[in-house]
Amino acid sequence: MRKVALRNLAAHKVRLALTLLSVVLGTAFISGSFVFTDTLQRTFDGIFEGQAQGVDVRVGPKDQRSLGVPNNIVDALAKAEGVDRVAPAVNGPVVLLDPEGKKAVQTGGAPSFGVSYLPPEKSVEDPETFVAGQAPTESGQIALNTGGAERAGLQVGDTTKVLIPSKGEPFDVTLTGIYEMPGTDGGGVLAVMFTEPQGRELFTDGSHVAYADIAAAPGVAADDLRDQLAAGLPNYKVQNADEVREDMKREVSEALTFINYFLLAFGAIALIVGTFIIYNTFSMIVAQRLRELALLRAIGASRRQVGRSVVGEAIVIGVIGSALGLAAGIGLAFGLSAALNAFDLGLPTGSLTVLPRTAIVALLVGLIVTVASAYAPARRAAKVPPVEAMRSEFASAGDSLRVRTIAGAVLAVAGGVLVYLGAQGTGKGSAVTVGLGALGLILAVLLAAPALSRPMVIVLGVLTKPFGAIGQMARNNAVRNPRRTAATAFALTLGLMLVSAIGILGASAKTSVGVLIDKGVKAEYVLAGPQMIGAPIGAVDAVRTQVPGVSEVTGVRFVGFKVGDDQIGATSPDGPIDPVMDITMLEGSSTLGERGVLVGETEAADRGWTMGDAVAITSLDGKELELTVGGIYADSPLLGPMVVDPSVYEQLMPQSLRTNIFVLVKAAPGADLTAMRADLEKATEPFVVVQVQDHEEFKGAQGQQINTLLAILYGLLALAVVIAVLGIINTLALSVVERRREIGMLRAVGTQRSQVRRTIYLESMLIAIFGAIVGLILGIALGVGFLRTLRDMGIDQITIPWTQLVSVLIASGVVGVLAAVWPGVRAARTPPLAAIADL
Repeated sequence: MRKVALRNLAAHKVRLALTLLSVVLGTAFISGSFVFTDTLQRTFDGIFEGQAQGVDVRVGPKDQRSLGVPNNIVDALAKAEGVDRVAPAVNGPVVLLDPEGKKAVQTGGAPSFGVSYLPPEKSVEDPETFVAGQAPTESGQIALNTGGAERAGLQVGDTTKVLIPSKGEPFDVTLTGIYEMPGTDGGGVLAVMFTEPQGRELFTDGSHVAYADIAAAPGVAADDLRDQLAAGLPNYKVQNADEVREDMKREVSEALTFINYFLLAFGAIALIVGTFIIYNTFSMIVAQRLRELALLRAIGASRRQVGRSVVGEAIVIGVIGSALGLAAGIGLAFGLSAALNAFDLGLPTGSLTVLPRTAIVALLVGLIVTVASAYAPARRAAKVPPVEAMRSEFASAGDSLRVRTIAGAVLAVAGGVLVYLGAQGTGKGSAVTVGLGALGLILAVLLAAPALSRPMVIVLGVLTKPFGAIGQMARNNAVRNPRRTAATAFALTLGLMLVSAIGILGASAKTSVGVLIDKGVKAEYVLAGPQMIGAPIGAVDAVRTQVPGVSEVTGVRFVGFKVGDDQIGATSPDGPIDPVMDITMLEGSSTLGERGVLVGETEAADRGWTMGDAVAITSLDGKELELTVGGIYADSPLLGPMVVDPSVYEQLMPQSLRTNIFVLVKAAPGADLTAMRADLEKATEPFVVVQVQDHEEFKGAQGQQINTLLAILYGLLALAVVIAVLGIINTLALSVVERRREIGMLRAVGTQRSQVRRTIYLESMLIAIFGAIVGLILGIALGVGFLRTLRDMGIDQITIPWTQLVSVLIASGVVGVLAAVWPGVRAARTPPLAAIADL
């Protein structure tokens, strides 16, 4: 029986190749996602290995967005028992400009920051290695890491400009040295080194530093010193060097875990689609081989042996396909890394990492999925009586669909109810309910699709009427075997369900942002900057002092703090709100008094706050403040849950992180808006990264960010669609083998080769359109249900991109025809007499 199984595989090379391909594509995405994230993780680990070398203890804030470590604590640390030397460090965001100050040096999304240089006699950490020049020694001098210098095209002695977002206009600097920063030079990281006095001036409020590195006195163990200092500093993070590095690795690992889950989710989708293709393939293979298997039973093979022979073939296919999928996944990870580097996304580069876990998971998943997919057809084949199988060409063709259709209907009702109930609420719980409903609906489609395919394909048959008898034959072929039609279409259904749901999410997000800006922003112009940098503080003063015709200029800034144990992301305007934003006050006034706070309607209701209540907040470095509720406003995504006055912002926000999310500029009555725009662009020109935008441009910029995210999603979904197309090719190719005698008879009675091809093309088109329609309907229902759960996040407009969905439907028909090209050509080449004589 082993020989029979192996020889059967060798005798059907095309069928073997198509089945292998479905396993390869499914496992490749999973193994590729592991390799990609493992490679990034190891590369980042390599970077962090070079951090905090030579440091015995580091004292820093528990939250990086806090003010830092006060100078008086640094002074106290220097006098503490067991301490030999203390090295305070400062850092903050920096934009490096070209020598003319007209263009920012691009980092591709990688960090761009400034640090202070300490000479070896003051430093605790191992000194930097300079490959050219020397460290800065006076104000106005800088050093760059090798990768940063290469990106900027600068050499020692060159003069350029830098912009500090939390300060005023750019200023001139001279490059005195280039130093090595291990592991970062291939990833776009740009590290600008200043002298210690200038670093403190640029990145601190004069009272704090970012952290303090400590060298233990001779004979004092680092861990003992850490424990001693930690006992006296409960509000700060006190760590040894290994703990500092582990903290850095953990933060990156958490970020990469999200990416990994994201990629694995799409890998699972690809694997699910591949599973149904494999299952469908084995079902058809068994149907075609019933006579062969019956003959084996007749000459003495047992049911178990017949079942084992089919499962044995699946094991061979699973092992080979999984191994090839692992190799393809490594190639996929390499291609993804190359693509991201080509788009200059600022990721560090390193050699590909393939862990044993990746190989084991890929091999096991591919093997288990393939064997599980083959088990049911093998069991069914083993149960067919030999005489019946030899008498009937397809024993399973007439199986009743009643039970699975009833089960599908029940699941459809349950899934629909869950989606409806989940859509009534918001938040994580509601989203989970919608997700469970989505699973129920998908399973309902899987079970009920065969019964659903008959009436739908009959209706769709109107598309084939212009082709006469050939079109009728194509429709009949699709209707005749509803199981095969449904299984073939399901792969495309799943892919297009996701495409349509994501399309609705993107369109609705863009519409919601547009409505929010149109209704919420009164200002004629918005000053915006890159993410993580925003519009520098100095740009606001430049507009206020240099642009005529301006009525109000208000910068909107982010500030974080805690209320009880909850961390709040609030905003703080540096000017009046009413003239530039549409804020609906339910109680009180929008004017902020000292230590005043405005609270959103939902936040106030959840916490039971009313006008005049005292609100206790805690800064991220433990400072407690008491604010007074001066007003309650209708929820606004632009303002967030709370709005605090500028004095609170200045007390809570570190100097180096102060910047505007955006700046709103209101024109005075009768002002020339065209001239004002020119003046705004001239006033903000020194700040380089600032963009002057009107309403439509601001909406377009937000929409472009959504489009970028959707492009990544669609790129990943393309794999599922590719597998679906291969599934159609696979099924049609096998159906050509299944109908060999029928096709031969048609050729014998005068059917031309072109007519045979056309029949296969039209049948494939009907199946593809059927699958696409079901997928689009399912995707619309799930997309709308899921969007309803996001109302509290500002996505309160539901937009269905009908043009996009109709285009997808038409494209599905075209895909169906293209997928049928090779099977159609193969069918047309069937020799009539040989096919009729074939047993």
